[in-house]
Amino acid sequence: MHKLILIQALNDHNCLVSSESHESKIVLLKMQWRMPHVVLNDINKLALLRTLDSGRYLSVAFRSWDLYEFPLLQSTTKHSWALKAATQLEKSRYVIFALQSGRKNVLSQDPSMFDDCKLTNVKLYLNSDFYSYDDMNLNFEKNKIAVLYDKYSKFRKTYNGCNKDKALFNLAKFKTFGPIVVIDCSRQNESIKSATVDIRIEFDCKENVSSNTTAYCLIIHDRVIEYNPLTNVVCRIV
Repeated sequence: MHKLILIQALNDHNCLVSSESHESKIVLLKMQWRMPHVVLNDINKLALLRTLDSGRYLSVAFRSWDLYEFPLLQSTTKHSWALKAATQLEKSRYVIFALQSGRKNVLSQDPSMFDDCKLTNVKLYLNSDFYSYDDMNLNFEKNKIAVLYDKYSKFRKTYNGCNKDKALFNLAKFKTFGPIVVIDCSRQNESIKSATVDIRIEFDCKENVSSNTTAYCLIIHDRVIEYNPLTNVVCRIV
């Protein structure tokens, strides 16, 4: 059984871009949700039926994500953002960070675009471990963003496990439309045992950020569940 829950915002300003000041409203009349269906051949179907008849739990591993928002940053150059305390089993694999200034709930601004806010460095801390090891030393005014774009362009290849590393944006569009920070923390020391992992982001800007600047962070982590097809019992492992 699949369930889709839609939560409507107080206004529709983040769905529209217009130079007019009048209030607009989007009316949703119909929605169609297309779900793919997997059909097994006879050999795999028989093997799956034997597994189902045994009554044992099936392990299902996948990746989940959590989105965090810092609505209003303080007007300083150095920032420390404590995101969450995760379990050791819930491994964070990728962290995507972005800043946005003066776009939320503003009809004349495009909320799908992000801003550089004169960002100079970003570090991700998982307890005492941090990524990346070297400072980024970014400078958007002088186009010194090669390190940032390299991490962004390699994300598709490492996440999907494919040989294609072509990114959605080229370097010019990346700087203008989506200067986001992609941190690959998939290679961790698996032998470290700890009850919780404190996830924290520290970032620096060349100048004080404006008062209407919002920070966003998307954490992609591992998730494992066990499912019993006979009883429809789902047990969350991670």
